[in-house]
Amino acid sequence: MIPRQKITKKFSKSPKNELMQLEAKYCSWGDTVHYSRYPKIFNRAEGSFLYDHENVAYLDLQMWYSAVNFGYCNARLNAALKRQIDVLPQLACQYLHEEKIRLATKIAQRMEIAFEEKGRVHFNVGGSAAIEDSLKLVRNYTGKNLVFSFMGGYHGRTLAASAITSSYRYREKFGHFSDRSCFIPYPYCFRCPYEQKKESCGLYCLKQFERLFESEYYGVLNTKSNKCEFGAFYVEAVQGTGGYVIPPKDYFSRLKEILNRYKILLVDDEVQMGMYRTGKLWAIEHFNVIPDIVVFGKALTNGLNPLSGVWAKEELISPAIFGPGSTHSTFSSNPLGTAVGLETMKLIEESNFVLDVPAKGKYMAARLKNLQKKYPQIGDVDNLGLAIRAEICEADGYTPSAALTNTIEEIGLSGKLSSNGKKYGLVLDVGGYYKNVFTMAPSFYISEKEMDLSIDLFEQAMIKALKKY
Repeated sequence: MIPRQKITKKFSKSPKNELMQLEAKYCSWGDTVHYSRYPKIFNRAEGSFLYDHENVAYLDLQMWYSAVNFGYCNARLNAALKRQIDVLPQLACQYLHEEKIRLATKIAQRMEIAFEEKGRVHFNVGGSAAIEDSLKLVRNYTGKNLVFSFMGGYHGRTLAASAITSSYRYREKFGHFSDRSCFIPYPYCFRCPYEQKKESCGLYCLKQFERLFESEYYGVLNTKSNKCEFGAFYVEAVQGTGGYVIPPKDYFSRLKEILNRYKILLVDDEVQMGMYRTGKLWAIEHFNVIPDIVVFGKALTNGLNPLSGVWAKEELISPAIFGPGSTHSTFSSNPLGTAVGLETMKLIEESNFVLDVPAKGKYMAARLKNLQKKYPQIGDVDNLGLAIRAEICEADGYTPSAALTNTIEEIGLSGKLSSNGKKYGLVLDVGGYYKNVFTMAPSFYISEKEMDLSIDLFEQAMIKALKKY
């Protein structure tokens, strides 16, 4: 267990009602806070827990959408941030600093080990901005504006990122670029869009994608010149917002064969699944395929700084191809972010996440599968490392139940669960095509005792929800 940092800050004692009245009057509701009927205020965090003004501990199973993989108030990473504040806290991005160079070097060298490919790293701020940079790399290299992406995929909410994210509601109010994505069904075996069985389908969904290249009338290929109108395929090796959907082992390697045939780049979005969430630095490493571009962010700084970036093969991002001024952001590669990112990479190198994360994921998924035997409403449980999914259904174990899912989530956030006479809350995140999947991303340092507590609290919430439902 990592050492925890002593909490010394004094927090506001403003009553919750007063804060909520101020929020209702002065805060924009354009973010995601009010997806919840009862927005929660937290005032401190430590390890796997968030705490409210009444000091009730909420065991967090989503860790800021997998941004805080290494636990809240990680003493080592917090110290790296504090050191940098006192040495070089700010620097215009047209200048160099040591942490940027060393962090880019570590990531690029790690890519050489994983993929046997030389490449370079470009930093930005936030996942959406890094996606935008990757789109520039694709367009610059291929000269093409159209891309493929997956149904259920999520790549951000800037205008360009929304255009390749499958949810129309993100674009409905704001329009979209004329070169929006062509959305392809993800290999979602529990709810196969083609109503096939995983054991016997022979990757039927991939065969349907390959059919798009059989005739010019499918709108993607000039069969006479063998030139494709699409420059890249944007993927999440494990779908995040789509419900932590895990594809068959050989899906991506066979997809890449098709893409290579028509000179289509493979862009791997690791913003949510990167930094060992699945038991490897990048989720795509599980699937025996080499991406052309990798987008990363979130947990690179353990959520302490919105640093993101892209790695691309040398032929896509060399100075001769992607020269000075090709893209820019005022706070890209900022010293605070790169200092924490560098310390994160060092922490990873000195840890045993390659064994610890799969072992903990296996333990937690097994506990959930035991619950599944008691409650048919848990239709599917699956995991890859500590990316864990629990799909909530009607009593038939298949029909999606968003209502039951939301009720369980709200009960968890009520802070009225208990264990050994102590009050607890449970922080869960809901995703999935039908908003009926709990996407669980606990801290890598979660203990067995805390995992047991999380399952106990989850079962309590489910029992209460079933009584209401």
